[in-house]
Amino acid sequence: MALNALYVDFNSYFASVEQQLVPELRGKPVGVVAVMAETTCCIAASYEAKAFGVKTGTGVRGARKLCPDMVFVQARPPVYVALHHELIEIVESCTHVEKVLSIDEMVCKLTGSQQLPENALKLAAKIKRAIRKRFDYIRCSIGIAPNTFLAKTASNMQKPDGCVLIEQHELPQRLFHLKLRDLNGIGKQMEARLNRYKITTVEQLYAANRQQLQTAWGSIEGERMYDKLRGLEPYYVKNARSSLGHSHVMPPEQRNEAGARAVLHRLLQKACMRMRSYELLASHISVKVKFRDAPSWKMESDISATDNTLRLTEALETFLQHYPKTQHEPFAVGVNFSGLLTAEEVARDLFQVEPLENEKKLSKAIDTLNLKFGKNTIYFGGAHDALKDAPMRIAFNHIPDLKVEGDT
Repeated sequence: MALNALYVDFNSYFASVEQQLVPELRGKPVGVVAVMAETTCCIAASYEAKAFGVKTGTGVRGARKLCPDMVFVQARPPVYVALHHELIEIVESCTHVEKVLSIDEMVCKLTGSQQLPENALKLAAKIKRAIRKRFDYIRCSIGIAPNTFLAKTASNMQKPDGCVLIEQHELPQRLFHLKLRDLNGIGKQMEARLNRYKITTVEQLYAANRQQLQTAWGSIEGERMYDKLRGLEPYYVKNARSSLGHSHVMPPEQRNEAGARAVLHRLLQKACMRMRSYELLASHISVKVKFRDAPSWKMESDISATDNTLRLTEALETFLQHYPKTQHEPFAVGVNFSGLLTAEEVARDLFQVEPLENEKKLSKAIDTLNLKFGKNTIYFGGAHDALKDAPMRIAFNHIPDLKVEGDT
């Protein structure tokens, strides 16, 4: 089986971008945080910080204990997105990017003579040189293999700035030194599940048949894993977007009921504008508030499909009438829209009053003005006390559109 995939994984991306743009940070242990607060955690760590045991998810206080010289910087998502697009262009100048998988990962399909090992390695070296020519502190690890899964696995074998090639004839032995958690798709819970089925090593995972893996996973993902380990590219049905939302860990000064309410309104308005940019309607809304040292509060409800901020704000206000009476501090909130539909998919509700044409015009006008003059040029009053909160965030599987989701 030929080499089909070349996987590019940018190392400690957020931290490396900060070190690229701020030379004073180079060579220092850097932690990138969403907000500058002792109660938050690192969303990225430089390799200098990782040497002390600091990693993604390490709390600020814990990071300071591990590395007293840690330097913390607040994340700048718009900057990371802008450089992400530059990096795509650089890789594209060397070979076509088949798919962007996250803010710091992309896969290229190898074709023709590129599938020869020596040519694939030359291509990887060319990509690295092109990146280094433009950015002298951003590095990537590259994996080359018969399929995307194995190419990603290879990219993780040598970090930072590595290049690993796995050929078909090397399988499965080339994988046997890895731990189950080294394989994409096997997290802590999945590892425990596999252990219950007497699968504790990659060798045992490879030896299991399709049915055993389907049973272990409890879904078709088990059969896909069987194929992926053997260098095959499994078939996926492309699903339409089913949900979207925003969440935010609030700064200390907003960690009260009024702050939580304001930030929820801000998140809802951001999500509404984003949903309209996709030309979708929500038929289900949920909100969540996490409390310090107390259970989270969540409410959700089906609604008549809509993209109207006023209608969705009414749903949010209905939820907030049930906000828990507690002295515990709220520290994170989230809004999620699901059951997303296009206008053509919506069944008419016989009991729903048609949205007023003026409401549709209002939503369009607000989006137009905010896109032209900057976010928060016009907004609904519930978000007034949170206009500087809930800035852009980058999820693993969603790269923000700077035009629609940017903060300025």
